[in-house]
Amino acid sequence: MAKFRITKPYTMPREEVREAAEGLAASLERQHGVRSRWEGNSVRIKGAGVDGIMSFHDGLIDVSVRMGILASMFEPVLKEEVQRYLDTHVT
Repeated sequence: MAKFRITKPYTMPREEVREAAEGLAASLERQHGVRSRWEGNSVRIKGAGVDGIMSFHDGLIDVSVRMGILASMFEPVLKEEVQRYLDTHVT
């Protein structure tokens, strides 16, 4: 089982951080067929062999993803995609 974690500090307003998180969740849904569900300031992402949570609090976005054996071959691609999205949309 593969897993990765990405954290990124932010200084933008929480509303904008949430919009960025919603955009990332929507992008992952379109490109990878995962589903997302909001729970307060966290969004849970689930799909075939993928289980993750993205939360934002105290000036820090935290993304943790676990992947099953078959999905783990896409771990580098997914990690890079999430990192690039955060770097582009979160300040």
